[in-house]
Amino acid sequence: MPEASRNGRLAALRRRLEALERTGRKGRVVLPFALPAIDRALPGKGLPLATLHEVAGAGPEEEDGAVAAAFLAGILARLKPRLPVLWCLAEGDLYGPGLAALGLDPGRLILAQAQHPREVLWAMEEGLRSPVLAAVVGELEALSLPASRRLLLAAEVSGVTAFALRRWRNGEQAAAQRSAPNAAQTRWRIKALPGDVAAGEPGIGRVRWQVELWRCRGGVSASWIMEACDATGHVSLASALADRPAARQPALRTG
Repeated sequence: MPEASRNGRLAALRRRLEALERTGRKGRVVLPFALPAIDRALPGKGLPLATLHEVAGAGPEEEDGAVAAAFLAGILARLKPRLPVLWCLAEGDLYGPGLAALGLDPGRLILAQAQHPREVLWAMEEGLRSPVLAAVVGELEALSLPASRRLLLAAEVSGVTAFALRRWRNGEQAAAQRSAPNAAQTRWRIKALPGDVAAGEPGIGRVRWQVELWRCRGGVSASWIMEACDATGHVSLASALADRPAARQPALRTG
């Protein structure tokens, strides 16, 4: 392809992405958390689908990504539960029984083991071209602005939601990359908290997280203390642990 033609197409792509970022898409399908405090902070009153999201740990959880993966598993459990999920692995440490306890059936997962970060991005882009998937997850160290824009565009075109699960090798790498700009619609930070021993349960008590919506295009940044996902993938606000209603399965709706 001639260089002038290639540059013209890249410029057109940039203009398209910038327009989408400024105005968003009307009628976008969302997945509600069924918690008004969270849904109010999100555009369309729920997690936008057919776009790119970033989920990462906070503090000690930045490196292993376990708490971030648990939060993401709850979302995936409720997202088009009859369709498979492509999970592009950077490490071979995904724990099926743990995912099942959070509502995500391991039988839904298609695992792609990659040897290099470039391969993870390639596998994500390929997966996002298939509309038969519920979502594509990629475990990523670096996520440049151009790479994230490609993932965003692929998700917009196919209608498949993309999740970048950030995993860094050490605190130095995390400090250098955690705030780098990318095109994700939302950017989440998840941190484990001491268990809720006041709940009257033996042992360490109910698992709790600090969930921060760190960046949100078209929404507002916020932070909540939550009880970890139950077996249906739902979370609850820690302030409403007692006498909370039974978890509901919200249907997808348009914003």
